[in-house]
Amino acid sequence: MSIWNLIIGMALITFAIRYSLFAFPHLRFPLITRQGLHYVPSAVLTAIVVPGMVIPGGQQWDLSLHNAYLLAGLATILIAALTRHLLATIAGGLLIFFLLRWALGQLPL
Repeated sequence: MSIWNLIIGMALITFAIRYSLFAFPHLRFPLITRQGLHYVPSAVLTAIVVPGMVIPGGQQWDLSLHNAYLLAGLATILIAALTRHLLATIAGGLLIFFLLRWALGQLPL
């Protein structure tokens, strides 16, 4: 199979899925589906972020206190839960991450 056929096929499928919502504007999902879709952003974000926190090198799990990614991630979750403020969560998480990297001697200088 050609790589171009694969790319074009994926583009057509993506377009068809997204266009279907515009082509059928009166389409309504059942209540259970709408309730389930409410959790999709959290699930996707978790699936993207957690592997980077617990496997920072991409090779093996690191659940130690020397893992700045894990510690900063947990601190960021705490900041988000306490403040419910997006900018405070991002700024606080980044600040804690870089302070931890500096304190653990992991900053490449």
